Amino acid sequence: MSEDRSSNGQGQRSWLQNFMTSLTGEPKTRRELLEFIRDAEQRLQLDAEAMNIIEGALQINEMQVRDIMIPRSQMVAVKDGQQPEDFLSLIIESAHSRFPVIGENPDEVVGILLAKDMLPLILQKNAPPFNIRDIMRPATFIPESKRLNSLLSEFRVKRNHMAIVVDEYGGVAGLVTIEDVLEQIVGDIEDEHDIEEDDMDIRVISDGQFIVKALTPIDDFNESFGTHFSDDEFDTIGGIVMQRFGHLPNRNETTMLEGLEFKVLNADNRRIRLLQVKTHSG
Repeated sequence: MSEDRSSNGQGQRSWLQNFMTSLTGEPKTRRELLEFIRDAEQRLQLDAEAMNIIEGALQINEMQVRDIMIPRSQMVAVKDGQQPEDFLSLIIESAHSRFPVIGENPDEVVGILLAKDMLPLILQKNAPPFNIRDIMRPATFIPESKRLNSLLSEFRVKRNHMAIVVDEYGGVAGLVTIEDVLEQIVGDIEDEHDIEEDDMDIRVISDGQFIVKALTPIDDFNESFGTHFSDDEFDTIGGIVMQRFGHLPNRNETTMLEGLEFKVLNADNRRIRLLQVKTHSG
């Protein structure tokens, strides 16, 4: 899109590029800039985290929305016309804060529902008839080709946190949030809805349901669940689960192994971090 290319013009250069080009040597390309920063890493005593953030900030100039979006098949959406009792359990289970509201089909996104807007209605006695259109917010639509630096700027200006991604034919391709963009810069962000990780590898949350760290040794997992996973190829249960998926799964993807249901609760663009495991009785 032309709007995305124009946002990378000379008048729109980042503070980092302006700063670096003011120094002796004047790096003129992204590669030269990265090489300059890496050369200066020791002299400036930059730690690994600072370097990752700098490189991440530069990387989003080259990335497009299609590179990080949550695909339509994995969107957690509410249907237009539903009553709170129809989707309240979905909101609680997913632990998301924003939900696309769809019409007759997934390509018809009519708005965005914020979970916090539901709270007053749940607590209100003798509430008037519910209509989801009375509380949903307008949806923002963006193309798959939009560059992440342009999207981040748009999120900040319009104070949006979620956008619906459309393909070249106008169909819904997925969604993207401001958190998804920021994670490309600073790494995985755990918000108030993420499951807290403690020192326990396996934690009971209810009858037949467990929270399991992906780094749990296979022997320990087998002992706890009576399973017989082999440790010939992998050392952790996360490796077994990833092999089953055949790809690095996104949050809320599920699979079955030895009669257990594995649901990904936390993952970044490098590894699975946390799993929910359900037994037959869960």
